[in-house]
Amino acid sequence: MAVPAIVTDKLNKTFGERVAVKGLTLQVEQGEIFGFLGPNGAGKTTSIKMLLGLTAPTSGSASLLGRPIGDRAARARIGFLPEHFRFQEWLTAREFLELHGELLGMESHDLRLRRDKLLERVGLADFGNAPLRTFSKGMLQRIGLAQALLNRPALVFLDEPTSGLDPVGRLLVRDIIHELRGQGTCVFINSHLLSEIEATCDRVAFISHGEVVRVLDMASLDRSLSRVTLRAAGLTPEIAAGLAAWAEHVEINGDEATLVVHNEDNLPEITSYLVARQVRVYAITPKRASLEEIFIETIGEEGGL
Repeated sequence: MAVPAIVTDKLNKTFGERVAVKGLTLQVEQGEIFGFLGPNGAGKTTSIKMLLGLTAPTSGSASLLGRPIGDRAARARIGFLPEHFRFQEWLTAREFLELHGELLGMESHDLRLRRDKLLERVGLADFGNAPLRTFSKGMLQRIGLAQALLNRPALVFLDEPTSGLDPVGRLLVRDIIHELRGQGTCVFINSHLLSEIEATCDRVAFISHGEVVRVLDMASLDRSLSRVTLRAAGLTPEIAAGLAAWAEHVEINGDEATLVVHNEDNLPEITSYLVARQVRVYAITPKRASLEEIFIETIGEEGGL
């Protein structure tokens, strides 16, 4: 059985009296796309720095690819795109990737092939000889993604990977992430763009005040049904009481009712119940909960991303 890509056990980080990360316990599998969500100051960046060995935890333990954090053999199989990168702007795109490939110890022939393939994949094949100082923010984001993938990593950390990208650029990054999943690569994403997380990730963790408060399987979000709007004639308090058999919350306002239900399969039964009681049903409109709604429910409205 493959070892998990990431395991943390009660990982803590304090700076003096300030607790940045408290009891971080997670397990992320190989080939999984995992989102790390929380408001500013929640401890996301500190957590990533600890996992990468860039800052030491105060207590607790963690492993990446079956090796303790900081292990050089494991780090050689990890890619990283930081949110606030400072690339060598005097280098061309090709020179930049060559430099990072040499730092990784890649052989020259393999490095050249990998460099050109990645430049093409991120849409920068025509800009290989252009210095980075001439690149837009979106182009820098894409060349940064290319360097994170140079060593064919088994685990990739992406901190705000679609920052500064237009819709076409975001779609490109999303496609690359899906390709990585198909190759068995684990991708750990921190992003403020919840729509991108919702379209990309297999699971997400919500972190608040340094603690993981919820882990959500995105497949369950697809299956869930949080709210149904019902338009019908003949709705009464007695009808509402009967609807409670399928819904935990029923609110009627004239000819419109709002129900909070958990299973889409209940909708035909609800319709049959209403028709059998001479209620004339004009429309039933289901609405699945979005990741943004779940974020607000979990973190609270004061926890702005």
